[in-house]
Amino acid sequence: MIRSADIREWRNHEVVDPKGRKIGMLEAVYVDTATDEPAVATIRTGLPTRQRLVFVPLDEAVLGPGYVRVSHAKGEVRKAPSIGTDDVLPAEQEETIFRHYGMQYKRGIGGERKLARR
Repeated sequence: MIRSADIREWRNHEVVDPKGRKIGMLEAVYVDTATDEPAVATIRTGLPTRQRLVFVPLDEAVLGPGYVRVSHAKGEVRKAPSIGTDDVLPAEQEETIFRHYGMQYKRGIGGERKLARR
């Protein structure tokens, strides 16, 4: 598991899939609000004039020299829910990220958000 302090050092590094194919650049990390552990990252993808931020889980992520390897294939990540480069993740869109990757989504006991950007 990647610790919160470690992941800040990897911002703007390449994100690659299990086969080493470049997906994009690490933009931001969202932590699980219940555990404060890194859960999801946004990756800057697209052409310079049409960039967007796609979401990818950080489960089983591996850090290497100059890259972060995620456990999901490039094609799956590119089809993931996304936001504009200047946008904020709306609370109602959180569940679609988890559903896209076949993960269980559960809000907090008081209905609070699952993800918080760090």
